[in-house]
Amino acid sequence: MRTKWAWFLLILLIVCNPSVANTSDRDIRLLNNRFRVDSTISQVAFIIYRKQSSHPVVLIQPDGTKLYAWRHPKNVSWHQESDRDIVSVLAPMPGPWQAIGKVTPENKIRILSELNMKVNSFPARLYQGETIKFTAQLMQADSPLNFHDFLNSVELTVTFTELIDGINDIPVDQRPQERLLGKFKDTGTELDEVAGDGIFTVKLPINVQPGKYHARVASGNNIFLRTLEQEVFVYPTPLMATFKQSKQKALPHNFFVESDAASIEPGTIAMHVEFLDTNGKLSVYQGQAIKEYTRMTVDIDNFDVSGRHKWHAWLYGTDKLLGRPLVFALPEQTFVVADYEAIEKATFEREVREIERAQEEEKRLATQRRENRTIVLITIIVGNIFVLALALLTWFINHKVKANKLAIEIKNELKTSSP
Repeated sequence: MRTKWAWFLLILLIVCNPSVANTSDRDIRLLNNRFRVDSTISQVAFIIYRKQSSHPVVLIQPDGTKLYAWRHPKNVSWHQESDRDIVSVLAPMPGPWQAIGKVTPENKIRILSELNMKVNSFPARLYQGETIKFTAQLMQADSPLNFHDFLNSVELTVTFTELIDGINDIPVDQRPQERLLGKFKDTGTELDEVAGDGIFTVKLPINVQPGKYHARVASGNNIFLRTLEQEVFVYPTPLMATFKQSKQKALPHNFFVESDAASIEPGTIAMHVEFLDTNGKLSVYQGQAIKEYTRMTVDIDNFDVSGRHKWHAWLYGTDKLLGRPLVFALPEQTFVVADYEAIEKATFEREVREIERAQEEEKRLATQRRENRTIVLITIIVGNIFVLALALLTWFINHKVKANKLAIEIKNELKTSSP
């Protein structure tokens, strides 16, 4: 009996005394899976621990309304994992709440309130193709949030949406869509400095066309409802690189970098380029522009290994207007290095074959010319014989005709002169 009264008094104390049911960043032991939210909280995140691989809990609000992982109003976001539920609620209903489910034997819940996101603003000028380091940090009130169970579940993303004048006149299905540019990490990899320090970092490539955009930093899995939104301008890339492959073995390749003089401070151009041959051998080349120069050239050795080669480059410069350092990571490209010995051998063999073909053709033409001369000579002889025979035949016929005519005339004269 005393035990029942003790439990009753403890429940009454937790429900009625906000100082006991404190909703700051702390673990709260539950009695009958109940906890309390006071009226000063505008946003809250419940982290409810439950047995491994169990179903999500059901949250019951003070007025008896139930919230489910698969069905809840728009002011609620629900992220479930194998052993916990993280539920964010805007403007939560004050009063006693209850979690129904297979909560852990420790029977605890953590409530996070006064959450906000501290994010750097985007630069006034962004350039197409550049890569920037961008950080964000979750705060509770004015202090960094260091609760790793919550931080490890947060997925922060950066999205750009193109802004177009007269967007309301464009059908909804034809309007620009939100484009994901990057995800924040707190893993100590890439540009993130320290793993698990609560500072999220994104290596953000500005791989969009020049124009005006609506930038948004938010939780990709809706576990954190606050967002950062800003209008940004993306300008055309101010650094251009060209790889010119040599056509002769004795001459080097060339890597050119030139800049937009209106955007890049002279003398600040630098480059780092890596070449990988077909055998996996890496060759690195670097260079920097001379003071006051807006372009540069680096000679690249003409590689001995033939086949398909790859190169990947990073360009560096300083924004002339803001003095901001710029980094451009160029996409991987390929080129083919010819086998010069094989080409020379093939060229020699081709020239030999061409000479042999020319000689054979000359022999054929000489034989053809001889045959043609023989045919012409025979034709001339036959023609002359034919003309001579024709002339003799013509003479013979004429002579015969004249003889016959003369005989007839003589015969006629004899008839006339006879008595």
